[in-house]
Amino acid sequence: MKKDKEAMRKSYKRSDFATMERGMFYPEVAKGTSVVLLEPAVAKAFPTSKAVNEALSELLALTEKTARITRRSTKARAKAEQAD
Repeated sequence: MKKDKEAMRKSYKRSDFATMERGMFYPEVAKGTSVVLLEPAVAKAFPTSKAVNEALSELLALTEKTARITRRSTKARAKAEQAD
């Protein structure tokens, strides 16, 4: 049974689909990149792909550095487990 063409979810608005283009992200996907939709506030702060990638790369580098600082050594972890 086919649904009526006018029966869309209430959260959808026809105006949202007016500017969309079928397959518009195909070249990026074909290159193996990920396409992500940003919230308006985030898109305003990071207007280009380069800006987003730089910020995320720096965040990853920072998390790697801080993970090493907070990680317990294997010996300390073993001692803590024995104490429990």
